[in-house]
Amino acid sequence: MAKNKCPECPKCLPGWLVQFGDLMSLLLTFFILLLSMAVMDKKKVEEYFDIMKKAMGFIDASTDVETQSDAYSTQNNDSSTQEDNSSNESDFDSTAQDVSQIVEEVNSSQSIESQEIKMEKGKNEFVLDIPSTIMFDDGQYELTNQSAKIFISKIARVIRTMPQTFNIEIIGHTDTNRIQSTTIPRDSWDISALRSISVVKELIKNRIDPAILKVSAYGSFHPKSDVAADNRRVEMRFFSENNQQDILSEENFFDRLE
Repeated sequence: MAKNKCPECPKCLPGWLVQFGDLMSLLLTFFILLLSMAVMDKKKVEEYFDIMKKAMGFIDASTDVETQSDAYSTQNNDSSTQEDNSSNESDFDSTAQDVSQIVEEVNSSQSIESQEIKMEKGKNEFVLDIPSTIMFDDGQYELTNQSAKIFISKIARVIRTMPQTFNIEIIGHTDTNRIQSTTIPRDSWDISALRSISVVKELIKNRIDPAILKVSAYGSFHPKSDVAADNRRVEMRFFSENNQQDILSEENFFDRLE
């Protein structure tokens, strides 16, 4: 009786193949870790999605991706600019209203109409016209009046809530040049400058950032009327820094000559 032969077994896989498979798995894991820690380029990703949308028909094929991206960014910039402008206008109106309430309180305590504080509002700015008699004695420049200090402290309370885009200019005015001296104050121009400095220093005492404050003095050279008492005044001008940048960027006379 013939014996059954054992069928030949298939040749086993080589031993190195198992190690090679483990190595490939480790390399795959390594590259996955690298990908998870990589920083994605947002612009490249957006361009990729735009290309995919274009290929799938969501974007007009006649318009390139760069044009689509520029149009999208322009729309976003316009909307953000409009939001910033509306925000600045609301901040400006709110500040002007708070200052106006303080002015009304001070004016209600004044018995003489010529000594009342007047407020003039313009585009992105407003000015307080303060008669010098409310703050200073005749010919004096040091701020010693207690009611004036209280008024400045109330104004400072409003200033501290203002956005950083607003600046404040303190402007001193006098009437005719009645003072002639060899020591300071030598003339009315010195008086107007020293009064502006006194108001600024009082604002700094009330925790106002000096970086937003500006001192100006015109002496008797910017009168507003023929009445001498009307010209003796201190002005507090609140203006938007953005508005000043717009003015500086405008074309001036010398640019047109080129």
